[in-house]
Amino acid sequence: MESSIPKKRVLLIDDEFRIRASLKMVLEPSYDILQAADAHEGLNVFRKEEPDLVLLDVILPGTDGLAVLQTLRSESKMVPVIMLTGTKSVKTAVDAMKLGAADYLSKPFDVEELRIVVDRALNSLELEREVKQLRSQVVQRYAFHNLIGKSQGMQEIYGKIEQISDSRTTVLVTGESGTGKELVAKALHYNSSRRDRPFVALNCAAIPETLIESELFGHEKGSFTDATARRTGQFELANTGTLFLDEIGDLSPVTQAKLLRVLQEREFTRIGGVQPIKVDVRIVAATNKNLDELVRKGQFREDLYYRINVIALYLPPLRERGEDITLLAKHFLAKRVEDEKRPSVEFSKEALEILGHYPWPGNVRELENVVEQAFIWSQNAAQISPEHLPTMLKGDIRSSSLHDDTIAGRMSLEKAVMEFEREIILDALKRTNYVQTHAANLLGISRRMLKYRMDTLGIGRQENPSYTDQDPTAQE
Repeated sequence: MESSIPKKRVLLIDDEFRIRASLKMVLEPSYDILQAADAHEGLNVFRKEEPDLVLLDVILPGTDGLAVLQTLRSESKMVPVIMLTGTKSVKTAVDAMKLGAADYLSKPFDVEELRIVVDRALNSLELEREVKQLRSQVVQRYAFHNLIGKSQGMQEIYGKIEQISDSRTTVLVTGESGTGKELVAKALHYNSSRRDRPFVALNCAAIPETLIESELFGHEKGSFTDATARRTGQFELANTGTLFLDEIGDLSPVTQAKLLRVLQEREFTRIGGVQPIKVDVRIVAATNKNLDELVRKGQFREDLYYRINVIALYLPPLRERGEDITLLAKHFLAKRVEDEKRPSVEFSKEALEILGHYPWPGNVRELENVVEQAFIWSQNAAQISPEHLPTMLKGDIRSSSLHDDTIAGRMSLEKAVMEFEREIILDALKRTNYVQTHAANLLGISRRMLKYRMDTLGIGRQENPSYTDQDPTAQE
C-alpha cells in the first residue's frame, strides 16, 4: 500500500543537462524533482511551485549562483538551498554559507553524501516549521484576547501588561497562590519583542538552598563534589529572553545578595568559574508573600526589593472577582471538551450558582481542578449538574444561604440549625449508600441517635426511594 504522504519537492537549478539527469536519478525515488536550466527559469519555477529544497549551481549562464541565492533568501528564508560547484573554492563556500546556504557540495558528487545532505536539510526544515508552528500556538495562547476576566481589577492588569510587555523593565507580580502569576509572566513575554526567545521559569521555593545558586548561575565541572560536568544555569538559558522567578520571597539572604549583583551588573560567574558571563535577561518576579513586611523584618533585602519592584502588578483573589468565575469555569470546561474530543458539555444553572457562591481559597487553580473533576464525573452527560461537583462546594453555598437568611431575619436560628443538621445527615447517608450504621459511624454518633434525629428532621422515604426503616446492618 502506497503512502498517502506527499513527497517533498526538490528544485534542481543547473545549466548542465547531464548533472540534472544524474541528480534526478539519485533523488527521484524519494522526492519529486523539478528542473531549471538557468537562473531566470529557476526563479520562475521556485515562485510558482514552492519547492521544499533547492539544489543550486554556483555558475549559471549570464548570472552568478550566489546572486540567485540572495534572491531566494530574500523571498523565502525557510526553504534550504544547497550550493553545487565544480570547483573546490573555500572562499565560495564561505560566501555561500554567509548568504544563508544550508550546505555546500562539490562536483562530482558522492551519491551517499548527496542523499545525507539533502535528507538532513529537509529534516531540519521540518523541525524548523514545527517549532515555528508551536511557537505561533504559544503566542496565540497568551495573546491579550485569550486572557480571561471581565472584572475591573483584571481589566486594569491587562491594560498594564499591554503597556509594559515590550519593555525590559523588571516586573513584580504579587497575589495569593493560584491567582495566575505565571500566566501574567508568560503574557508579558509572549506579547513582547522577546517572544521568539526563551521563557525560563524557576520556582525559588522548590529548590533546596544548597542547590539554588547552581540552578541560577550554573557551575563548572569539578567545582564541588557532585559537579561531574559543566551545568548551564537558568540565567544563561534565559539569555535574550525572560526569566520568571516565582516565589522570590523564599530566597535566602545570601542568594538575594548574589541575585542583586546580577541584576545590577547584568553579568554573573558560574560556580567554580572565573570568566564573567554577560546576559540580556528580562526579570519577572512573583510572590504570594508580603515583601514590604519581610523588608521591615530584615528577611528580604531592601535594595533587592526596590530593584525588582520597578513595576508592580497585583492579582486579586478569585473571591474578589466573582463576575469572572463563570467565564473561567466555561473556559476550562471548553478546553477539556476540546482536549478529550467530547461532544459539547455545559454547566447547569444550579451548578454555576454553586460555583459562584464558593469562596475559592485556592483561587483560579482550584477552580480549574474542580472543573476537571466535574468533567470526569459527568462522563457522557450533556450537562454538568450539582451532583457532579465536590460536596464541599455544595455545603458552602448551603451554609452561606442559611447564614444570610438567618441574619436577614428570613429564618429563625432554630430553623437554621435544624436545616444545617438535616443537610449534614443527608450528606452522610448519601456517602454511605444510606446504610445507617455506617452513616452514624461517620458522624460519630450511635445508630439509635441517628434514627432519632432522622425522625425528628423528617428524613425518610422522600429523600431516597430505596429507604427503609430497617437497616440491614443493624444489630438489635
